Amino acid sequence: MTQTEMTWTPRTDLALEIGANLQAQSQNQAIEGIAIQTENHKQYPITTTSIEILNEVGEKAMGKPIGHYITIESPKMKENDPEARREIIDVVSTQLQKLLPQKKDLSILVVGLGNRYATPDRLGPDVSGKVLVTRHLKEHAPDAIDESINTVSSLTPGVMGLTGIETSEVIRGVAENIKPDCIIAIDALAARSPERINATIQMSDTGIAPGAGIGNKRKQLNAETMGCPVIAIGVPTVIDTATLVNDTFEHLIESMLAHAPDHGFYTMLQQVSGEEKYHMIREILEPKLGNLFVTAKDIDEIMVYLSEIIFNSINIAVHPGIGLDDINKYSN
Repeated sequence: MTQTEMTWTPRTDLALEIGANLQAQSQNQAIEGIAIQTENHKQYPITTTSIEILNEVGEKAMGKPIGHYITIESPKMKENDPEARREIIDVVSTQLQKLLPQKKDLSILVVGLGNRYATPDRLGPDVSGKVLVTRHLKEHAPDAIDESINTVSSLTPGVMGLTGIETSEVIRGVAENIKPDCIIAIDALAARSPERINATIQMSDTGIAPGAGIGNKRKQLNAETMGCPVIAIGVPTVIDTATLVNDTFEHLIESMLAHAPDHGFYTMLQQVSGEEKYHMIREILEPKLGNLFVTAKDIDEIMVYLSEIIFNSINIAVHPGIGLDDINKYSN
């Protein structure tokens, strides 16, 4: 099987899921141009997977730009468990520090992408509204803050459907004026697996396309378009209906074969390729339902937990001299 034949996967924004699909199709053999490492937390169910796309071969196989992709997974992200959340914040902030420019006196622009009026898409605005902003203090009251505090600005540009302005134009205009060393952009994503919805955080140093999670990609935000490195932080909050139905169909076939292993019709269905099943389901669903996405019924509550994890992780990562308790003192 060639590299180009191995790239198909149902709708997902997660490098982790694309990499897992490639590994499964290559029978867990090493994939040229891609390095994957996985680490498990000792106490809590937290898994960190680092994927590095090394060259153009890996870029073509993954369908993503060359760079680093770090994914933290934990079912505790969507639960009201303060102790576990504290550990997740520690893991996420540690991994985020690896992607930040390694220099003193950092200037960071935090950008919250998404629509604050659509719950599954409001993660970015929720986070950007709660990060510890310090640029005004650095300029006008430097003696009032600790030396370990870096320069942080925050921006919530809104979506083009509400503003009429391309999101990238707003961000680029601000970046040209304040000249940050790095942009951190937060957005909602889509996942392939229902288990990863609201339980996964992906970070990368390759930028992001606003609206990617709902299939409405705008102009890219990356080092080339923004003039500085762009770190993307995303959480899959939705799954597209065709993917969900496709998975249910696969499980149904497996169940039917378990009860009637010699049934010719079920065997024939199993032999149809995953890509053919997926596109067949899309052709049936989209005329009736359109491009529909599904999220969790308790998404309002979960969004509070997720935003807390991410804004605290950003605060700790960009201000390495202070911890979570100190951040909370500044925030209160």
